[in-house]
Parts: sequence; structure tokens; C-alpha cells
Amino acid sequence: MFDNEKRAFIAISPEEEVCLVSKMANRHGLITGATGTGKTVTLQTLAETFSEMGVPVFASDVKGDLSGVAAVGGNKESVTQRVESYKLADKGFKFQAFPVQFWDVFGEQGAPIRATVADMGPLLLSRLLSLNDTQSAVLTIIFKIAKDESLAIIDLKDLQKLLEYVGNNANRFTTSYGNISTASIGAIQRGLIALEHDGADKFFGEPNLNLDDLIQTVGEKGVINILASDKLMNSPRVYTTFLMWLMTKLFEVMPEVGDPDKPKLVFFFDEAHLLFTDAPKALLEKIEQVVRLIRSKGIGIYFISQTPADIPDSVLGQLGNRVQHALRAYTPKDQKAVKVAAQTFRANPKFDTEQAISDLGTGEALVSFLDEKGRPAMVERTYILPPEGQIGPLDATVRTKMTESSLLYRHYAQTIDRESAYEILTERLQGALSEKEQATQAKAQAQAQKEAEKVQREQAKVDQKKATENKRFWSKMATTVFVPLAKQVVSTFVKGSKKR
Repeated sequence: MFDNEKRAFIAISPEEEVCLVSKMANRHGLITGATGTGKTVTLQTLAETFSEMGVPVFASDVKGDLSGVAAVGGNKESVTQRVESYKLADKGFKFQAFPVQFWDVFGEQGAPIRATVADMGPLLLSRLLSLNDTQSAVLTIIFKIAKDESLAIIDLKDLQKLLEYVGNNANRFTTSYGNISTASIGAIQRGLIALEHDGADKFFGEPNLNLDDLIQTVGEKGVINILASDKLMNSPRVYTTFLMWLMTKLFEVMPEVGDPDKPKLVFFFDEAHLLFTDAPKALLEKIEQVVRLIRSKGIGIYFISQTPADIPDSVLGQLGNRVQHALRAYTPKDQKAVKVAAQTFRANPKFDTEQAISDLGTGEALVSFLDEKGRPAMVERTYILPPEGQIGPLDATVRTKMTESSLLYRHYAQTIDRESAYEILTERLQGALSEKEQATQAKAQAQAQKEAEKVQREQAKVDQKKATENKRFWSKMATTVFVPLAKQVVSTFVKGSKKR
């Protein structure tokens, strides 16, 4: 619930109401707690609160539970009892539905959401493909060649064709760009095949996401953008890389707004520990930069994970608004996690923070938000306000109807396959083959002409030889046969004449 003093009523304790100052909402936040302790409900309450502020929200829905925000709440007895016991209706609480836009990388439970390969860039794509440093360097070279030769890399088939092209002409590129090993090219190609097998090829293409479509309002409420992530979570690396791409894109594209009275967009990153698991140093530095600087763009980022220890210290120190649900200390490792979580709060002399974390019930949480001056408030033990929307998944038929009636669904549903690297390089290859065929044909014609001329020369020699032999024959005949015969004829004739 949002009041006229620019505060959002989030939680309540026996002593006081706990509010989030809207001006501090883009200073980022963290929601932690063990599985089943209420993190998803807290996420929904915060999303609804920001929507009532007029702030659009983007949230990944890894279980499908968040979709119920699109329907009127009050569907659980525990919720109605809490509303009555704390007289929340007197404070402005009312069950209601919120404006929602559903998204889905696979286009099954929401509008398809896509990016081009070029938008993803070599850093995030290297993580997606699990490349080592050498292979990542080769991928960076591939992107540079594509840029220099004006080859648009839109989808995975563009990148596959580009890899084939560079691999076949590696010697030509080595001088200008550095060594391009066949082994690295092969590793990248195998990674792309694995991505296609996981269905990630559906994420790459056009029309790519227009960020303005995430920053919409309906009346005075901000739209809650929900990314269906239950299927996407089958490939955790794809899931985290996609969300990191979106965060980076918001950071790069959104204009500076200084210190606004409320955020322009709030971004919830669920299962955040997956983002940092085995992340290379370059990616961690990129995440830290984005989190540190994106608040000046009016973007608030809220990570959701089990313990604060899941988040690197360089990022954790920038998350000013904290909600901690219960952690159970059954093992030495669990006890250490509870201690670390307690140390991230400003202590309250009224209770032992570390003990409280282990004692919290479902729906209870330790909360510390930044005050009007940006200082962390003392931690309070509270009950998170119940959502005003429905708790649990939206009816599948209703969701499908809402999805298919969306203007954004109709805009993004049809893919566009314009001329890009694949088409250009295929045409080049066909042209090269045509030129080769022409050269082969010309060579064959020249060889045939050469053979014909050789036959003619050999035939001329045979004819000349025959002519010479005929001449010799008739010359011999004249000498040995015709001349003596002629002489004999003449002699006979002369003798006959004398007798007469």
C-alpha cells in the first residue's frame, strides 16, 4: 500500500508499520530465506506495492505462482485472517487484481521475448556456451570480423555460418585478427548445437525486445511483467544469462534520470545464486558495474536467494533494502549462513538477530529498509503484508486468454528472418562455387582445344608421312618399272618401223 508521503507499507510488527521509502527503492534490495518460508509471497507483495506506486515491474516466475497477481486475492483463509487481525482494511488494504503482461522465451505462456546474438555479445554468450578463456577470445574475434564485414548476427544459424566461414578462411584472418584455432571454432560450434538442443535457439531472433514495452502503466498502476521461467529453469545457465542480458540492456539503453522520487522500473532476479555460480571474473565485474550504476537510470534490482552468502560482497554491499525470512541451522554450514545473514543487518537491541532468523515462522521476516537519508534502519521482526492479488497460479485458461488478447503477444508472436550473415555468406559461397565452376569449364574447354590441336598436328604428320611415302613409291616405280617399260615399248616400236 502506497501513501501520500511517498512511502510503501510493506510489513507490520506489534510496535509499528515498516515502510519502504519510494525514493530509496532504486537502491536495490535482497530477499532471502529457506525454501517454503514465504519469499515468493514477499516478492508478490513488493511487486503489487510498486505497481500501486505507478512503477512497472519485471519478475521471473520460476514456479508459476506469481501469475495469480492478475486475479483478485482473498483466496486463502490465512490471508483473510491476517487482514482482519491487523485491521488492514482500515489502512487501505483491499483485494484486487493488477495489470499484468506475460512473457515467455518459448512463446507458450506469454509473448515471445527475444534478443539478437549481436545484442547478447561475446561476454555473455561465452558464459552461455561454457567457453574457456581461449575460446572466448576466438568468439570475440568472430564478432569483430562480423562487424568489420557488415555481417548481422541475428540468430544461431547466422553464428554457425559465420564460424564456418571464418574456419574455412582462418589463414586470411590470422594476420589481422590473431590466431584462430580450428579446435576453438569446433568447441563453439558444439556449444551452439547443445544450445539448440536445450531450445535456447528460440530466444535468438527478431523482432527483438523493445525495452519500452516493459515500462508501461495502466491507469495509475505500473504493469507487472512476468517471465514464465519454470521451463527455462531446466537450463539454469540460459535462465541466468538471459536475465543478465536484460539487466545489461537496461543499463546501456535507459537514460540517466539522477535521483528520482520513485523508480522507473523494478527488476526482480529470482534464484540469484545461479547467476554467481562459477561466473568468470569478467562477468562478475560486469554485474558489479551494472548494479552500482544502474540506479542512476532509475532501475531498482532486487535479488532473491536463500542466504546473503549467495551474493558476492562487492554486490551485497549495494543492496540497501533487506528482507530476511527464516533459515534453519541444522548443520555447521547452516549455522554459519545464519550468522552471516545476521551480520548484514543493523542490530536492534530488542532482540538477538541471529536467534530470530532461526525462529521466524512462515510469513514472518526480518526487515531493514533505507530511510529518507539513505541510512539502513534498525532491523525489525515483522509480518510481511499479504498480497492483494491471488496467491498461487492463475487459472491456465484465463492466462491463455489474457496472453493471446495482448497486443504485445500479437506483435512478437511472428518471427522475422531478414537478410543477415547466413544469407550473405551463403550467397558468397554460391558465387564462389559459380566462379569455380566457370573456371573449371574454361579450363576443360582449353584442354579440349589443346587436345584437338594435338590430334590435328599428329594427323598432319601422318598425312605428310603418307605423302612422302607415296612420292617415294611412285618415284621408285618410275625408275624400276615405268622407265624400262617405256624404253622397251619405244624399242619395239622402232624395230617394227624398220621392218616395214
